[in-house]
Amino acid sequence: MILQKLLLAFLVALLMVLILGPLFIPMIKRLRIGQTEREEGPQSHLEKTGTPTMGGVLFLFALVASVLIFASDSALVLCALLLTIAFGLVGFWDDFIKVWFKRSLGLRAYQKIILQFLIALAAALWLYYSDEVGSKLLIPIWNIEWDLGIFYIPFAVFVIIASVNSVNLIDGLDGLSSSVTIIFMSFYAGLFFLLDVPDKGGLATFCAALTGGLLGFLRFNNYKAQVFMGDTGSLALGGAVAAVALISRSAVLLPIMGICYVASSVSVILQVGSYKLRNKKRIFRMAPLHHHFELGGMSETRIVFMYSLTTVICCVVSMLLWSIG
Repeated sequence: MILQKLLLAFLVALLMVLILGPLFIPMIKRLRIGQTEREEGPQSHLEKTGTPTMGGVLFLFALVASVLIFASDSALVLCALLLTIAFGLVGFWDDFIKVWFKRSLGLRAYQKIILQFLIALAAALWLYYSDEVGSKLLIPIWNIEWDLGIFYIPFAVFVIIASVNSVNLIDGLDGLSSSVTIIFMSFYAGLFFLLDVPDKGGLATFCAALTGGLLGFLRFNNYKAQVFMGDTGSLALGGAVAAVALISRSAVLLPIMGICYVASSVSVILQVGSYKLRNKKRIFRMAPLHHHFELGGMSETRIVFMYSLTTVICCVVSMLLWSIG
């Protein structure tokens, strides 16, 4: 029965995006909702200016519909869905400003961080006081629980904000964020059944629905992309990544399963730090890391394949760590 729900949630979300995509993309083209590329980014990306954006609306709509059909009876699933939608709305606002004013930067940095912090804090408090989640983390191999107590709240806030911004940073090449997150969510759907968490079927259904929606979106987002997900999609995906990690109490695995997300954030931090502390000397040709590979002559499709393969390997390792315990 659980497997049937998973497959149906996946198929419904997949088919909704595949059907709505050909209707949605021409509509946003007519509305001139196009991407504005940063001039300081890779010069090859300037030709992408004008490509329809805010495509994240497609798979978010499919996710909401699929979850409400197959897993709406779970408070944990609804929490994951609300966290995803909340960050999707922040991204939508950011995209709207970019499109309306025709500039590559939307919300100010301080505006983004304030909104992200408020959403993250609300989610952290709910998780902390929830009887089904609480303040304990599951530790693989040793199969023990680590109770963070009140420190769980700042920990959860950090995980959420870090995840949201990391997924946002990786969304820089056609199909990259979609591909990596499809793999991440697919493995998490299976990982739930290795974890001692309540309503694992409903949470796995959430992952399956998002996987289906993203796979359908990848049909229009792979190289050369007909549509970009925009911050509407990337911030929402970051919220979903953080939600499944925290609700499953397996956030200690996030740096492994989400190694490509982490690499993007760390590369930016190192680049900025080096530039400011070493007299404008850079470590990478350009950050995030995928642009470093791109400027080194690697094609977008090859980078996407490399990131996807790395994510598969790290997800397999993570599942092995749980199975050992």
